Amino acid sequence: MKVICERAALLDAVNQVAAVVPQRSPSPALSCLKLAASRQGNYGQLVISGSDAETSLQLTIMQVDIGEPGVAVVPAHKLAQILSAVDQSDPTVTLELDGETCRIKGARSRFTIYTFPAADFPPLPDFAATVSGAAPQPARAVFAHQAGALKRVIERTEFASARETSRYAINGVLFKRDGKKLEMVATDGRRLALCRSSVKAGDKEEGPTQCIVPKKALSLFGKLVKDPLSTVQVAITDNRAFFAMLDVPAEDFKPGKTAPQPRAVLSSLLVEGSFPPYEDVIPKDGDRKITILTEELARAVRQASVLTNEESRGVRMAFGARSKTLKLSSRAPEMGESEIECSLADFIGDDIEISFNPQFIAEALRTLDESEVLLELKQPNRPGVFKVGTDFLYVVMPVNLPA
Repeated sequence: MKVICERAALLDAVNQVAAVVPQRSPSPALSCLKLAASRQGNYGQLVISGSDAETSLQLTIMQVDIGEPGVAVVPAHKLAQILSAVDQSDPTVTLELDGETCRIKGARSRFTIYTFPAADFPPLPDFAATVSGAAPQPARAVFAHQAGALKRVIERTEFASARETSRYAINGVLFKRDGKKLEMVATDGRRLALCRSSVKAGDKEEGPTQCIVPKKALSLFGKLVKDPLSTVQVAITDNRAFFAMLDVPAEDFKPGKTAPQPRAVLSSLLVEGSFPPYEDVIPKDGDRKITILTEELARAVRQASVLTNEESRGVRMAFGARSKTLKLSSRAPEMGESEIECSLADFIGDDIEISFNPQFIAEALRTLDESEVLLELKQPNRPGVFKVGTDFLYVVMPVNLPA
């Protein structure tokens, strides 16, 4: 194998795929990247693959100069370090496989690293075969969506998923699709985020589909979106989800037609278990409806959170109906206290005082680009519900603070 490639493009691709690969693994090949160079007509392509046995990622770099097609399996993080060390003024680098070594050459630098046999690299799931039905586990649902729109839904839910809890099902995000309706839900038991979007009709229509996608895969997806108007093709099997990034505008993509070769294919095993019945915990009787400017609330919460600590992880929020103001206060023993005030755009209902974890509020507000957010409250010991239109809602449990 001999490949000449743009250094910056190769480094970017290697870093993205290396994020999937574990630093240490019982299987040395799982700590590697597979580089497969081939010629496609008048052009060459380099496919970079990585996996941790549950999540896999394949990125394709087009228009590379292929001196000799071939396959090399090289340590992932060492290759990333080498490409980062190559002088940034070098426009290209050359990768050349020679027996059990791979030489990486810049204009004034030479590196040699040992490789592994290509046969040791684990086989990765085949997206094309899965979609066509030729794979052992064919897709039971296939549809396309605008990449930026799907990224938006993921960002508005993924942050609320649990981290390393014994309730394994809530370590992921619930992914529900029914016709043209897409809904994603995440919870960690103390808060819940739900976001909806509309998708085009899919290639396969087999009724409603739902699954739980791991947090790691969804975090990786956001980094793969280069053009928010491009297309992502999603395929769901009984135990795996695929996200294929296509460099065609979503509005031009037609279901059922042969799709172009994906620029990237991300796949992940699904989380086993049953997602909790989240509809039951969404309050529907909030009689205090408060409209707040998103940026103003984010600023006030950020300021009030400065004087909190692990023992007093909460901010008291006092809503005044007549004055249409919100007063936030916090106190940290042996540190001090704060009081912040901001205006409310609208208030329907009676005065109320309630306390929340400021981190939970701040994380949700960071995902919003709308100018206003609606907060619905019932009682100081009942959850609060943040809403933006009909597509996003966020349920947060209150916290108890000492008087």
